[in-house]
Amino acid sequence: MAKPTGFLEYSRKDPAKRAVKNRIKDFMEFETPLTLEEIREQAARCMDCGVPTCHAYGCPVENRIPDWNDMIYKGQWQRALQLLHATNNFPEITGRICPAPCEVSCTLSINEEPVTIRHIELQIVERGWEEGWIQPEQAEKKSGKRVAIVGSGPAGLAAAQQLARSGHNVVVFEKSDRIGGLLRYGIPDYKLEKHVIDRRLDQLKSEGVIFEKEVNAGVDISAGYMKRSFDAICLTTGSTVPRDLNIEGRNFSGIYFAMTYLTQQNRICAGDKIAKKDLISARGKEVVVIGGGDTGADCVGTARRQGARQITQIELLPKPPDERVPENPWPVWADVLRISSSHEEGCERLWGVLTKQFKGERDAVNTLNCIRLDWSTTDQNGRMKFKEVAGSEFALKADLVLIAAGFVHTDHIPFVQDLALKCDKAGNIVVDEQMMTSEPCVFAAGDCVKGASLVVTAIMEGRRMAEYVNHYLVK
Repeated sequence: MAKPTGFLEYSRKDPAKRAVKNRIKDFMEFETPLTLEEIREQAARCMDCGVPTCHAYGCPVENRIPDWNDMIYKGQWQRALQLLHATNNFPEITGRICPAPCEVSCTLSINEEPVTIRHIELQIVERGWEEGWIQPEQAEKKSGKRVAIVGSGPAGLAAAQQLARSGHNVVVFEKSDRIGGLLRYGIPDYKLEKHVIDRRLDQLKSEGVIFEKEVNAGVDISAGYMKRSFDAICLTTGSTVPRDLNIEGRNFSGIYFAMTYLTQQNRICAGDKIAKKDLISARGKEVVVIGGGDTGADCVGTARRQGARQITQIELLPKPPDERVPENPWPVWADVLRISSSHEEGCERLWGVLTKQFKGERDAVNTLNCIRLDWSTTDQNGRMKFKEVAGSEFALKADLVLIAAGFVHTDHIPFVQDLALKCDKAGNIVVDEQMMTSEPCVFAAGDCVKGASLVVTAIMEGRRMAEYVNHYLVK
């Protein structure tokens, strides 16, 4: 595979980024691709592992990573693209925004820098677009069966493409005014410019997928009508109900959920006009982001580009270690400190902090009262638990507060309510081993079943559901 001694001869090289002072002036992507020769050298670092955990353990869609690395080293780009598309419908998206668990589980990462898997993936698919290798794939024959997909995020789009290629007539219903779900409105343009989505949507349309925008399933069309009109229905509505902070002062103005904030900026980037009274801007403000995950980091990067005066990101959990600890061995996900591109652009990060109260003046927030947490103890199951540190109270000034504390479950849309679909204690939709809900012919996949997770996991879920739906329709 690739070059047997490549990992000894070449060091890892990541794509360069535009300078911070330049990239924070716009919302365009800022990575500069490696050259073809640099990519070949990076692929050569793939070391022919006996057990390639990158794809067998690390990658949710089980990308054939060693195989397409070998193809790139040998200059067989079109074959590499075929191998990539065999497991992943949208590698141009995962190649941009996936946290790359494949790299974490790369054998080299035991004691070296892992192979640059994500960027190689991106380069393969982008060359495919440039060379015209990516074309619509028409089904060999039509089944005559109709499938409705509710939600146009990564799970829904992956399922739609797989089912259309299996010969079914697929209609995707999206309640928003544009197709793409989380990809369209939840991810900032500087990480994923939206022409990348549109390019792939054109392919899906050419393959026969029909998209119906601004249609709220269960409201604009009833659940009963959909069941009569379609042979199968697939729910891919995501996990969209945000976790709130039910503390004193929550009703002050200037406090928003992260997705409300990010969605508005994406709409602005798309050319939408926002009324001045509704505009959420960080310009000249002291911003506090509550939540230390990727969504919180997206808020940091967006606030920086809007011209925030000061940005502070606070996290309930303690600061992760710089390197793996013995209790967190390879190849599992490394619970270590990560510095995203947004953090490089400037913010203060605080760990082990609990927000106790919002304070304000004239109905607008201006302060967070916080306290430090001690995470040194565990419960009877060995899980960390916190206690407040006496006397550690402190205040943070804030003109704008963005809550990025995660999501609790899917939105129980009227469709779910009308069919009384079974949900678990967390509020997620329950499915059986064939991904069918408690209602016959209604399937579900992605975050609405699993809870909030990665885009690559949603793609895997959508593909898997499509297999079961196809089997259900043609059996």
